[in-house]
Amino acid sequence: MRTVKVRAPTRIDLGGGWTDVPPYCDNEGGFVCNLAIDRYATATLSMSAEATVPSSADDELIRAALRRARLAGVHASIESDFPVGAGLGGSSAASAALLGACAAWRGEPWDRREIAEEGRRIEVEEMGIAGGRQDHYAATFGGALALRFTDSVEVRRIPISAGTRAAFERRSFLVHTGHSRISGSNITEVLRAYGNREPRVVNALARMRALAEEMGASLEAGDLDSVGALVGEHWLHQRALHPAIPTPLIDEIVSRAFASGALGSKAMGASGGGCVLVISADDSTDRVRAAIEPLGTILPFRLDTGGLARCD
Repeated sequence: MRTVKVRAPTRIDLGGGWTDVPPYCDNEGGFVCNLAIDRYATATLSMSAEATVPSSADDELIRAALRRARLAGVHASIESDFPVGAGLGGSSAASAALLGACAAWRGEPWDRREIAEEGRRIEVEEMGIAGGRQDHYAATFGGALALRFTDSVEVRRIPISAGTRAAFERRSFLVHTGHSRISGSNITEVLRAYGNREPRVVNALARMRALAEEMGASLEAGDLDSVGALVGEHWLHQRALHPAIPTPLIDEIVSRAFASGALGSKAMGASGGGCVLVISADDSTDRVRAAIEPLGTILPFRLDTGGLARCD
């Protein structure tokens, strides 16, 4: 039986998240620095008498993608090796994998930019999901990305050495809090405050964008101490955007990590739960792990360099 299987990575958003969300990026220009990781969404298409979808949380996404791709006689499913609501861009990874599988099924070459944009359109037009655009590009392009958002998206791959990748993986921890984040409501409220030109939000977003640009340069230079410090400052501005972004557990993880030798920590995505990234000083990894391990589940990861890929 004919089968096509495609996977797409999730991401760690180091900095600049929220500035990729319209209308902010349209008005001010946004910038995001992110890293794809090997926590994947995998889409599988196979022959069927008619287009079928298994009962799952991805039903709406699958139906929308198959309809827009005009595929009939196909069975589609999505599997994920990351927690739901982890703040890692999982829904965008799922849409990228599914759209990549649809293109492969039709024998078409991948246009990674178009797959990213179509995934974004499905979320907005078909599913009514508010959010930014960075996740879709991490899922399709992979690697370390510097993304500039205006009325278009400028994609620059950040070259990082094998040594820097290995050091980042060794010195960084993804802690899953066990609580699903509430990104939609958080994003809506932050955008409302931005639309009202509330200085707290306007100033925080501007600083987060600037920090993301500095992170990209530091990452390329292999200066992980600087990356960690910038991530720590970013969290101060990110948590100020809305009261629901930090939680007592996230604050406890950040506090214990810092006291044990972490250089910086921040919640992933829109927060309110999900995962927290912790970047340790080079000589403090064991102490930091011991301090944060009781507070959540540490998710092992490696950096992904390939992005969208067939795995059948």
